[in-house]
Amino acid sequence: VQLQASGGGLVQAGGSLSLSCAASGSFFRVYTMGWFRQAPGKEREFVAAIIWSGISTYYAHSVKGRFTISRDNAANTVYLQMNSLKLEDTAVYYCAATQGADLSYYGMDYWGKGTLVTVSS
Repeated sequence: VQLQASGGGLVQAGGSLSLSCAASGSFFRVYTMGWFRQAPGKEREFVAAIIWSGISTYYAHSVKGRFTISRDNAANTVYLQMNSLKLEDTAVYYCAATQGADLSYYGMDYWGKGTLVTVSS
C-alpha cells in the first residue's frame, strides 16, 4: 500500500483545512486508516483513525469536536476535515494504514509522506 497525503497549507487560526490521503492498491477497504501529526521538536502523535467500514472513528482528545475523519473506499481515499484550527495544530500531518487493531504509531503498517499544516495568528 502506498499513501499520498495532500491538502496542507497555511491557514489562519479559527479557519478550516481539508486533508486527503490517496492510497494505491485494491485492498484499501480492509485497512484501518489513521492520521498522525508531528510538530517541530515533538514526537509524532495520533490524531484520528477510521476503521475499514467507516462505522467507527477515533480521535485524540485535542482534536475531538474540531476534526472529522472520513473515507471513500471506492476512491481509495481518506480525509481529514479540520475546523476551528489552533496555533498548536501546526504540524506535518501523515496518513497511515494498518490491518491490525493497534492504532498507535507502532501499530501502523504503512506510512505516507507528510503534508505541512501551518496555522497562523
